[in-house]
Amino acid sequence: MIRRGLHIPIVIGLLVLLLMSCSRSAAEYSKDLDNADRVISFNPDSALTILEGIEPSELKVDSLRAKYHYLKAYGHMVGNRSMISDSLIPFAHSYYRGKNKVNDIRSGAAYAWYKFWVGDTPGALAMLDSLTALPNVPDSLMIPTLRSRALLGASEYQGRQLIPIAKRLYELETDSIRKIEAQYLLLTGYEYAGETDSALYLTDQLISYARDHAWGEKQFQFELERAQLLTELGMNAESNQAVNEIFRKAGPDNGAADYLHFQYAMNALNTGDVNRAAHHLAIADSIASKLRRDDDAYFRSYSNLLHAMIDFKQTGRIKLTHINGLNNRQKERYNRMEASQWESERGALTQESRALALKAESEHKTVIILLISLVTLIVLGSATWIVLRRRQHERENEERIEALQKMVEEYRSAPTVVAATAPDDSSALRSAMLRQLGIIKMVAETPTEQNREMLRKISSLDGETNGELVDWKNVFEIIDNLYSGFYKKLHTKYGDVLTPKEEQIIVLMMAGFSTKEISVITCQTASTIYVRKSSIRKKLGVPEKEDIMVFLRNMEES
Repeated sequence: MIRRGLHIPIVIGLLVLLLMSCSRSAAEYSKDLDNADRVISFNPDSALTILEGIEPSELKVDSLRAKYHYLKAYGHMVGNRSMISDSLIPFAHSYYRGKNKVNDIRSGAAYAWYKFWVGDTPGALAMLDSLTALPNVPDSLMIPTLRSRALLGASEYQGRQLIPIAKRLYELETDSIRKIEAQYLLLTGYEYAGETDSALYLTDQLISYARDHAWGEKQFQFELERAQLLTELGMNAESNQAVNEIFRKAGPDNGAADYLHFQYAMNALNTGDVNRAAHHLAIADSIASKLRRDDDAYFRSYSNLLHAMIDFKQTGRIKLTHINGLNNRQKERYNRMEASQWESERGALTQESRALALKAESEHKTVIILLISLVTLIVLGSATWIVLRRRQHERENEERIEALQKMVEEYRSAPTVVAATAPDDSSALRSAMLRQLGIIKMVAETPTEQNREMLRKISSLDGETNGELVDWKNVFEIIDNLYSGFYKKLHTKYGDVLTPKEEQIIVLMMAGFSTKEISVITCQTASTIYVRKSSIRKKLGVPEKEDIMVFLRNMEES
């Protein structure tokens, strides 16, 4: 029996382990974050996928929380994704400051780009400036930081501030292509700073490098840049020659034909040839509408300004339509930038909503698992309790059966003992009768079919039971011997009003049997016993609030 119950605590133990496994440990989270950190620089998508499997609210340790938010923001920055949702990157950067130089620099760069994404470009530039000013930073960390600073400065048309940053970046870069990019950023800085001669010198170097390395597209771009710089220097004829050379190499239908004719128009306007300027500007507009179609707003933002200048030269008046066109193009460009930012924010919100939905789904599944586990535990606990109770009852029944069997054997030997005892010594007889009454009470307490059958056999030793559980004649004799002739007195006084069943109930009540036990011995339901007790009370004239047995004892004494 014990072996059969061993599986229950084992199953409960397994369920406890299952519940414990529903919550991940800090070591598991740390392992996932380390895996994301290893791949984030060259495969940000994989790193972000790993991070999506982590619920940040479950990260209770500051080191894990800081690393999660740093990696998430840095992955968005490297992957050129929206950073609108990375509002906790300041916490990560503050945590790493002065502790871990690599994470300090990288989280600071991510913090700067977050500022840029939320519209705080001056704050982003200031943050990058503070990072590039840090001492003893390895080149592997300083180069990408300088690169970010230079690109952001170029997008903001910085000149003087951009030049030293681009120079420093050019000196640190080791990859040849990256050095060319740094040199182009330096060219941009010279151009915005008004140092056109220096810009032109760098342009010539870039054209030579592109020619030597067969970079046709880059060479085309640099030569166009050179033509524009020549115009800035007032060298309009040289600029036209540069544009002619580009058309000769790339053909009249090249991808920048509208900008090349625009350059012709500017050179003509600068030399006072207004009609030639208008002619080339009309060609540029026509090419732009065909070449760029709906994406020609950027070109027309320049074209409208030149149209206004040409009209003023031709008519001496400034037309409001050109000013409106210029303003509308700028507004259209601004609206597109706004729409792009809104789209990025909407994408970020969509990603957050998807993450929240996945979190809710995961929590829902966890709740279901917990509920199922709880129900299973309750069922198994109840089953365990039932099994234990059943085993206890079985043990009690076995003990009762053993005791009953022992009583039967003692009872069978009782007549011999009584016969050998002197008539005036009634202790042995009384003991035998008490045993017999005890047997009847034990069966009444545990009325199994086996016990009932044993009681019938015991009762049939001294007489006929006539289908009853006991021989009532023998029971009445026992009651008379144990309780001073109680049954004889009862039968003499009330035998004509009480039924045999009612007399049986009364004598059993005298022997201390409960209602349930009386119902077992008399083979009646408990409800019937209650009804018969009410009848007895009326027949004997027992007051409503007085106990029947107290009334009968008082009657016996009187």
